[in-house]
Amino acid sequence: MISVAIDGPAGVGKSTAAKAVARKLNYIYVDTGALYRAIGLFATEHNIKTTDGEAIEARLREIKLALKYVSGEQRVFLNGRDVSQDIRKPEMGMAASNVSAIPAVRDFLLDLQRDMAACQNVIMDGRDIGTVVLPDARVKIYLTASAEARAKRRFEEHVAKGEKVSYNNILSEIERRDYNDMNRGIAPLKQADDAVLVDNTGWTCEETADNILKIIRGCGHEVE
Repeated sequence: MISVAIDGPAGVGKSTAAKAVARKLNYIYVDTGALYRAIGLFATEHNIKTTDGEAIEARLREIKLALKYVSGEQRVFLNGRDVSQDIRKPEMGMAASNVSAIPAVRDFLLDLQRDMAACQNVIMDGRDIGTVVLPDARVKIYLTASAEARAKRRFEEHVAKGEKVSYNNILSEIERRDYNDMNRGIAPLKQADDAVLVDNTGWTCEETADNILKIIRGCGHEVE
């Protein structure tokens, strides 16, 4: 099976680009960040602090996660409930960052992620896919952009949905999340030694997807 790993910080457009490329190559797209967001949602709904590793570890046995395709779109199910919209609330980003620093949570999700890649061609995005989850991925890409560009994208996404948000607050959250992700003790966000660096500051979503597709095709990995 062919695996493509796309890592990078929050708001860089990993998911949007990975979905577009997966459709063109007929690969399965796996949004690992959604899995961490779902665990963050579980903790929040059960009044557990997302930084309380012991409390969350004690409840992991109660969590059943599944990624399913409904009408061609990936949906996230938490204990049988479709939480695809709930996990995209702004506060779930930091919740995901917090729970991702808990070793038991990472262990809990590791086998699930690897099993997905073992039986199908996948494009998987996250923060440690090329370094930890799929270290032998055929193609590795580290996608990045300036914090300001990423904050602007997030701000415009929320405004388009009719949500009232502050650009400065989004920028502060992205900078805080970058620090957390890059400095956590386990599987910190970093570029794999053999990953291709792609800076998409100033690019459109289409330009990002097209350039990633060129890299994959340039490596000779494509399902016709």
